Amino acid sequence: MSTELLLKEYLHKLKLPAVARHYKSLARTAAENNRTYEEYLCALLEQEVLSREESALKNRIRRANFPYFKTLEEFDFTALPSLSKPKVLTLSRGEYIKAKENVIFLGNSGTGKTHLAIALALCACRQGCRVRFYTAPGLVTELLAAAREHKLLSLEKQWLKQDLVVVDELGYVPYTTEGAQLLFRFLAGRYERGSVLITSNLEFSEWVQVFGDERMTAALLDRLTHHAHILVMNGESYRFRQSLRRRQEEGLVSSASA
Repeated sequence: MSTELLLKEYLHKLKLPAVARHYKSLARTAAENNRTYEEYLCALLEQEVLSREESALKNRIRRANFPYFKTLEEFDFTALPSLSKPKVLTLSRGEYIKAKENVIFLGNSGTGKTHLAIALALCACRQGCRVRFYTAPGLVTELLAAAREHKLLSLEKQWLKQDLVVVDELGYVPYTTEGAQLLFRFLAGRYERGSVLITSNLEFSEWVQVFGDERMTAALLDRLTHHAHILVMNGESYRFRQSLRRRQEEGLVSSASA
């Protein structure tokens, strides 16, 4: 068997696809530049490492189950002067995840809470963290289904493996007593065991509307806010501003046409 065929077979068995793709071109470059064998080997293995890191990142993002992608660069901080941009950028470095702290975004609809939640969660993925994104209603539905199928313990093990769990839109709809109790168990179970990032349109004093029980709500808030970064995002709806701007632009176009 030729050397080339042997190489392909060995690289396939060793599962080194990036080395297989690049060994010829890097060999030519090494020869042209009088590189040592060690330098050539290092450059070759670097390609394999980079390829695996890229593949791992794609898998982490896929498993996070984001509804769409948003970045911090896309967020208009000037629209919310009360929101601390330095604080958000500090959070993007992910130290709160290592410390098992929580992040809570509170504010009225349309101010960009979900945008920032996704952006910070994407940053966490890039830092090698295991992330899972839920909407609160979707999470409750999943918990209820798991309870009916006697799979809550299995689901609990899965969510405790995540470094960061995002629970978006908490408070937009009330839950049944069972749903509220399961959500409490989910969130309280991560206390000092893993980070939670929550977005809500309700002030803390109104969370009893979601959970339906004052004691349970107080107990949950005690755990969630013990180690938490709380950012209030009240302001004019971003979607409303976009809609208004679009109507104004259409009005200008109509006037110009006339």
